[in-house]
Amino acid sequence: MANTNIPTDHTSTTAAPHASPRPGGIAARAIAAHKAPYLDTLNEAQRKAVEALDGPLLVLAGAGTGKTRVLTARLAHIINTGRAKPPNILAVTFTNKAAREMRTRIGNLVGHVVEGMPWLGTFHSIGVKILRRHSELVRLKSNFTILDADDQIRLLKQVIKSEGIDDKRWPARQLATLIDNWKNRGLRPDNVPEGDGYVFANGLGVKLYRTYQERLKILNSADFGDLLMECLALFREHPDVLSFYQESFSYMLVDEYQDTNVAQYLWLRLLAQGHSNIACVGDDDQSIYGWRGADVENILRFELDFPGAQVIRLELNYRSTRNILATASALISHNESRLGKTLHAASSEEGDLVHVRGVWDAEDEARLVTDEIESLHRNKHHLEGMAVLVRASFQMREFEDRFIMLGLPYRVIGGPRFYERQEIRDAIAYLQVTINPDHDVKFQRIINVPRRSIGIRSVNLVAEAARTRGVSLYRAASDIASTDELRGTARASLVALIRQFENWRSRVNTMPHTELAKMILDESGYTEMWQKDRSLTAIGKLENLKEMIGQMDEFDSLSAFLEHVSLVMDVESDASTDKINLMTLHASKGLEFDTVFLPGWEEGVFPNQRALDETGRAGLEEERRLAHVGLTRAKKRAWISFASNRRIHGLWQQSIPSRFVDELPEEHVDVDSSNGFYAIGTNSRFTDGLETPFTSNYDTPGWRRAKSRQSQAKDTPRHQGGAGVTIEGQLIASGDASHCIYDMGERIFHIKFGYGLIVSIESNKLTVDFEKAGRKRVLDSFVERH
Repeated sequence: MANTNIPTDHTSTTAAPHASPRPGGIAARAIAAHKAPYLDTLNEAQRKAVEALDGPLLVLAGAGTGKTRVLTARLAHIINTGRAKPPNILAVTFTNKAAREMRTRIGNLVGHVVEGMPWLGTFHSIGVKILRRHSELVRLKSNFTILDADDQIRLLKQVIKSEGIDDKRWPARQLATLIDNWKNRGLRPDNVPEGDGYVFANGLGVKLYRTYQERLKILNSADFGDLLMECLALFREHPDVLSFYQESFSYMLVDEYQDTNVAQYLWLRLLAQGHSNIACVGDDDQSIYGWRGADVENILRFELDFPGAQVIRLELNYRSTRNILATASALISHNESRLGKTLHAASSEEGDLVHVRGVWDAEDEARLVTDEIESLHRNKHHLEGMAVLVRASFQMREFEDRFIMLGLPYRVIGGPRFYERQEIRDAIAYLQVTINPDHDVKFQRIINVPRRSIGIRSVNLVAEAARTRGVSLYRAASDIASTDELRGTARASLVALIRQFENWRSRVNTMPHTELAKMILDESGYTEMWQKDRSLTAIGKLENLKEMIGQMDEFDSLSAFLEHVSLVMDVESDASTDKINLMTLHASKGLEFDTVFLPGWEEGVFPNQRALDETGRAGLEEERRLAHVGLTRAKKRAWISFASNRRIHGLWQQSIPSRFVDELPEEHVDVDSSNGFYAIGTNSRFTDGLETPFTSNYDTPGWRRAKSRQSQAKDTPRHQGGAGVTIEGQLIASGDASHCIYDMGERIFHIKFGYGLIVSIESNKLTVDFEKAGRKRVLDSFVERH
């Protein structure tokens, strides 16, 4: 390759002779001594990481240990000591926000010289800069465009269609996710393992990938994944280009190294081969993005990849109290795949014990959390200093309803509020039009969602007819569907949609409203649309839809539910900044709050069952790291809760506490039973010894019967075959099924699960086939004959 492709401008070449003091010389040392007040603010481990300028370095920076301070001080120190000029330093972050923050902090330390750091940015921003300089070597022009997600899907649809593949059976979005995963793993079409190619279109996945890449070249375009993939190809196929950048970057710094995927790892390895001055900062205990391609093994094998590397652990935490840190450290110590470190509090404050409490169900959990929030708020605790961190977005609904009912202002970080989510608004629109066909706004929202060949032109025709005739859009559509004003597939689709709505409307008073809602979403194709969507967000949207349908069971009718939604949506957003923070655990990384609530610590919810099923032990360890992240968001207080019953995907399920609960250190944990702790059916050591397992805010007939029977049991010796006794917080059966007052096949009623038939009896434990909730195992004291 001709050297004309190597940049010659001052922003990418090495410094001119004598442009800076000799490294380690008298002048350099004098400059460092005069301009290094930032070193005085560092603790011993931080300073050691800043001053270790020779050779590979891994800084294991635990939560709250001053990672960003070390990164910025190290960059400033490299410049101040004359080790490198700003253009010769590669500093990689994961987000543009992090890059801007780092640039600002460095500017505060070294002044305007930071403006000469062109290679401080994200992986992709640096990758695109390199590609534009060498575009012709990867068959692109320097003005190539970067496709956004919508353009990528459009192009993939064309590729799928050109191969005669049914795009409904094999949707473009699924192929986009597959190709993105391959690119994250650094796999070009020729490198994809044979087995992986059969995942899509009966073995045509790799062929489509190759065709797609060729189409990108023709269009002078690249997608997001190409910004690193094409760089890898450039470096591998043109050694002189790689050599140039290896010599140019005399120092490399990488932030959040635990979150790198395979392609990013390979990119860094190639650039670092020219010298050994690479410093990576990260925390293996905070690697929580495996589901989007991050590989924790990258940080675990750092010492193997870079022989002779120093490993410096930052373990002095400036955020949390001793009890919180001891709890988080004990929990994460159960992971095997980690380099190991223990967080210590910089403060001598022991702080509150970590509170652990069990509740009856998710509504009770939301009620107890908000009671604590209100109590803290009355004692001058700002709402913005509190956060509720959930494992899955469907858990937010109970908290949002409770916040709205109590008038507590809140914000959802990392996404919209539950009722403002796209899928919930769409579903509500279908239900609203079923009840009220003249609701124009709702009908227009879903007339072509999912797509049913009713395009803009057809919608405009319906709208014009509605204005002319003075009727609603639905009425106009119904009229047009019976004429020849609209033809072809658009007319057929409109006819089918109107017929569907008429059918659904006829069932409003004859079918349970939850079943009707499910029917509407299924028959409309809306559920199927998200089932076929293979994006990372699709699963969450389906879970939210199931959560909405499950919630409807709490209302007497479809109209009552829709009225509730209208009232919720009508609540004006509080303009004040003092609001409770509600978010998923993934969205909380990098944030901190005085008080953190961690609900839903149950098996199947957290750790997430899908993660366990798909990746086994690796998935379990990532879930445990996520729990560690949640705990270390708390500065002063942390509350963990789990429910004995939870509605998941519309069905009530009995739950057991998360295995993480028993991994907490007893000496740093307080089991709170004052607000109701339900130990029934649990086997956690944190449920032992509770005297009042039936304490509750409920006052329903079912609860009164349960408490009454429990009270009677205390006076009945076990050998007399009474209703049961409480031993170590669990209701233990009398051991004789003959004393159960129910019979096989008997119809019973459960306050949460509804009506069902008893299919087996074991002492006082009944296995029941519930009409709505499916098969459950319950205690006889919680049911009654019907």
